[in-house]
Amino acid sequence: MIELKEISKVYGSGYTRKKALDKVSLSIPQGQIVGLFGENGAGKTTLMKCILGYIHHDGKVTLDGEPITPKNIIRISYATNEHSFFPGLTAKAHAEFYAEHFPKFSEKRFKALMEFFELPENKPIRHFSTGQKNQFEVVMAMCQGADYILMDEPFAGNDVFNREDFYKVLLGILEPHETVVLSTHLLEEVENFIGRAVLLHNGRIVGDVTTMELEETGRSLMDYVKETYNYRSDRVVKVIRELGSSESDS
Repeated sequence: MIELKEISKVYGSGYTRKKALDKVSLSIPQGQIVGLFGENGAGKTTLMKCILGYIHHDGKVTLDGEPITPKNIIRISYATNEHSFFPGLTAKAHAEFYAEHFPKFSEKRFKALMEFFELPENKPIRHFSTGQKNQFEVVMAMCQGADYILMDEPFAGNDVFNREDFYKVLLGILEPHETVVLSTHLLEEVENFIGRAVLLHNGRIVGDVTTMELEETGRSLMDYVKETYNYRSDRVVKVIRELGSSESDS
């Protein structure tokens, strides 16, 4: 289990000071598919980077009760749209590199996902399109052999059919011990894929619910999100009326 206790992160200082995370506590057991939601700047990417130890933060992150260090970081993989690969290497060379450094790297899964996304194995990654680069990030994160797979907006630049088909494939290939934490704005697309939704707002967790709990109350994920964020549908009508009124006056 990954546990976050009182995680806080501040960027900048003085007038530029921004609190990205504010005393966030969260437990993520193995075997879950967790959707991490929130508006831009809510803290989703920062939260993932704190788990990985990429940035300094206050608070504590543990994996099965132990600090995350080079000894156990192998159990966590990360697919980021910021891209973490070697642009001059081919996809095949990346697979060979991963196989040398990650004992549980799955060559079988690598081949299957490369074929699914129709990605070339012998082409330098720098020549991939943005969508292909994001797909390749997902491929490598899925094949590393990690127990926890973090995905930060993994399908930017991909069409809806690729995304929907991948979610189906993912459900079919995940092992019982594998956990996925998926940060995305595409709530309705992943509603039937995730088992739990965690909502962030201004660096704080404002919602944490399982899809089973939502089903029992007859609510959709979108309903829950709107309720949690106090979404006001009347604001659309209000601005249209105001603009319409001002234009007619002129």
